[in-house]
Amino acid sequence: MRIALLARRRSLTAAQRAAAAARVQAELVFLVRRLRPARVTAYVPVGSEPGGADLPAALGTALPPEADLLLPVLLDDLDLDWARYTGPGSLVAAGRGLREPTDPPLGPEAVAGAALVIVPALGVDHRGHRLGRGGGSYDRALARVPESTLTVALLHDGELVETVPAEPHDRPVRAVITPTDGLRTLVAAPRV
Repeated sequence: MRIALLARRRSLTAAQRAAAAARVQAELVFLVRRLRPARVTAYVPVGSEPGGADLPAALGTALPPEADLLLPVLLDDLDLDWARYTGPGSLVAAGRGLREPTDPPLGPEAVAGAALVIVPALGVDHRGHRLGRGGGSYDRALARVPESTLTVALLHDGELVETVPAEPHDRPVRAVITPTDGLRTLVAAPRV
């Protein structure tokens, strides 16, 4: 499933990716302006990931002035630490093709204080099970997030699928955003 979804993403043209990124960003900006969260965690999309590389900048302009936008810092054990995003100039190249903030890390538990948690996924099913790239980084991060927190995965059209294989350690998301359908709330699977 992972291979097929990645191949489908790679087949998207630059114009298709840009159009999808604009629609996903617009929906996410609308959500952030409606919720006015004090802390949001997100990520910097790479390659064909939905949302576009300028997603943090778009989120930063949508947040209230006193709000924090935290981005992940990948640790050696593939867990995630979190640091404040302070603008496009605050990102540096990191391992695995990622871009990370240069602010001091706040610790892996910083994600627990977010009112909105935005995560990547290759696919998500209608119960909120998400398929990532296989490292477990976001499952560990989501395990630290209270169940009441809004967790949203960004997808391309066709990536909200019928079923995603799930393990006991997998943590479901509560919603997805796709270019065509926008924000969709899911029936989250119970945590084990």
